[in-house]
Amino acid sequence: MIRPRPARWFEILAARDDATIALEALAATGAVELEARAGVALPAALADLRPGLAEFAELASRYRPYWPATRDAPSAFPESPAATLERSLASLRAWAADAEPAIRNLQRCGSERDELGLWRDALLDFGESPIDFAHLAGAGPVLHARLLVYPADAVPELPPGTIVRNVRIDASAPRQLAVLAVGRAEDVEALARQAALFKGRMHEAPSWFAADAGETASRIAARLEALDAEARRAAQALEALHAKHRLPRALADADRLQWLIRNVSALESGEHFCWITGWTSDLDGSRLAEAIERSGARSLMRFAPPSPEAKAPLLLANPAWARPFEVFSRAMGMPSSNEADPSALLAVAVPLMFGYMFGDVGQGLVIAGAGFALRRRFPIARLFVAGGLAAAVFGVLFGSVFSVHAFPALWVAPLDAPLTILIVPLAGGAALLTLGLALNALEAWWRREFTAWLATDLGYAVAYLGILAGFLHPAGFVAAAAGAVAFCAGRAAIARRAVAALTAIAALAERLVQILINTLSFARVGAFALAHAGLSSAIVALADAAGHVAAQALVLVAGNLVVLALETLVVSIQTTRLVLFEFFTRFLTAGGRIFRPLPAPPSLTQESAR
Repeated sequence: MIRPRPARWFEILAARDDATIALEALAATGAVELEARAGVALPAALADLRPGLAEFAELASRYRPYWPATRDAPSAFPESPAATLERSLASLRAWAADAEPAIRNLQRCGSERDELGLWRDALLDFGESPIDFAHLAGAGPVLHARLLVYPADAVPELPPGTIVRNVRIDASAPRQLAVLAVGRAEDVEALARQAALFKGRMHEAPSWFAADAGETASRIAARLEALDAEARRAAQALEALHAKHRLPRALADADRLQWLIRNVSALESGEHFCWITGWTSDLDGSRLAEAIERSGARSLMRFAPPSPEAKAPLLLANPAWARPFEVFSRAMGMPSSNEADPSALLAVAVPLMFGYMFGDVGQGLVIAGAGFALRRRFPIARLFVAGGLAAAVFGVLFGSVFSVHAFPALWVAPLDAPLTILIVPLAGGAALLTLGLALNALEAWWRREFTAWLATDLGYAVAYLGILAGFLHPAGFVAAAAGAVAFCAGRAAIARRAVAALTAIAALAERLVQILINTLSFARVGAFALAHAGLSSAIVALADAAGHVAAQALVLVAGNLVVLALETLVVSIQTTRLVLFEFFTRFLTAGGRIFRPLPAPPSLTQESAR
């Protein structure tokens, strides 16, 4: 559990024409990382797909909004990738030729609908107006009329004599400034150029506007209804063309080949067979075997030992309750095969630190409830479930419920014993750092360097613990001195030079100062617990000063919301800092290779979208 496990090497011999199907099936498991032998490139049968896929990308950039949102399952019968792509492109080309009139009709309807919607919203803001809208479209040649739409932050310069109405249109969209400009042709054209500089737009009035604004609005509504009906007919025509040209299947096949070229950079292949190799997190191989069998790909699979020079990606092996805390190890990278994964230890230490700093029953339960509600959408929220429950437990020990001392503290009220509140996390920090030193010893055992650890780092650990014990009993300092002598002697013995003992003194002094400072850093846990208690007392004092019951309740609610918003962030940052910079530096360098599974194939992402 505490030591990362290497992924398992697998090899699949598949019919060349079935390679795409086999790779898609493997990717769907989420348990495969491909790795080909050195010097192997993409076979010509796949590399030659790039021009066709470039054409597919060009078609997608133009027509994707008009393609069906759902896809059929990709073709499962054996076929060369080139033949599959050509068949898909032929369907797409034929569909594009037939669909062009309907698409142009949809675009025209959409453009006119947007234009009319703009005028409708503008006219609503004009209200009663002396302007004869029937003459707007026919204005000229001396007098011109235009509707100019500017971004909200634009400050246009309007020439004297120009008739202007400022309106706010479409309240649901970002605010814009619409100006109905009626004036001399040169003035209106100057405004149009200015609008273009502001990235605005110019709109001409339709020829069928009426003199009355209400009648014009009615005509706009009727025209919009007609455009909606026309757009529905065009969309139905496109749906019929989708079925006629079997577009969902063609798109699924092309999407799969595009996914393949983007994610498979090398594949060993011959005239009839291809060799798919890599690593899997499916250590017993059952999921891979089932996926390949279900796909129908003609293939043989085996799990052989990897080559001696191969560096396997590593997998963390934690029980479900510890997996959320893997985020701390992954923040550093991946522990190597000879390094410990501390996630199980952090599943205890992190909630204790968080809860100690945030000791309140009510606030802790709110944090835990929020984490539980958001755990599926944001996996990191699972950390707050454990942290919130720990905060509720410490709230019982401190006697605090939503900042109020609702019952006697089961242990101690923080403000009544500040020294105790500070000393306890110092002891806990020393215990955690000692665990880090123990993990370093375990890693030395895994590396078969335990003898060297006994000769040097054991003395360092004894010196550290002796200094801590010396504050309780003078004999501790004697043990610390003995540990320091053992460390320096061990360094000299390993180097086989007496002078090495002198450099060891400097190294030991630096390391001891560093770990002692790291130990003192855990005092911040107690300091934040005191700060939390002080802020809670201030909230209660303000509530008491409010006098009225309703005002007191409002102050308590507002105060607790501020505490939840502010301290959740601050306490989370402090906990993370103590883990990453104080604890991890004792034993973790994160030199392992991260397992990066093949991205999910389009067929799987389409299914999840539905």
